[in-house]
Amino acid sequence: MSRPDDLPALSEAQWEIMNLVWDRGECSVADVWKVLQERRGVARNTVQTLMIRLKEKGWLSAREVDGAFLFTPTVSRDCSQQSTVQRLIETVFNGSAEGLVLSLLHGGALSTGEVERLRRLIASSRKKES
Repeated sequence: MSRPDDLPALSEAQWEIMNLVWDRGECSVADVWKVLQERRGVARNTVQTLMIRLKEKGWLSAREVDGAFLFTPTVSRDCSQQSTVQRLIETVFNGSAEGLVLSLLHGGALSTGEVERLRRLIASSRKKES
């Protein structure tokens, strides 16, 4: 699989498509379009154009089966998320992961359960370091 650091950043619409492809492993333009059509009424040609661009940028690969192209991700979701968060930390929070976490805490983006899970993860990480 490719590394997300070597690929252009994804737009919001491209992330939505990539998440669908990651969920399914392999899918056609029609598969993605059906889901997006239910969510927000997007044109099939728009989905096709976005998926072709994702292929051209290296995020997707495609193979032809019975006249239709089936697309698969070339980068894992986990690596893509980690790379994107790292870019966000570097550009928006001036390299401060603490700034990101504080923003999430103060912005109310985290539930009580998520905060508790983060506490446990931090405690576990500290134990491994000692």
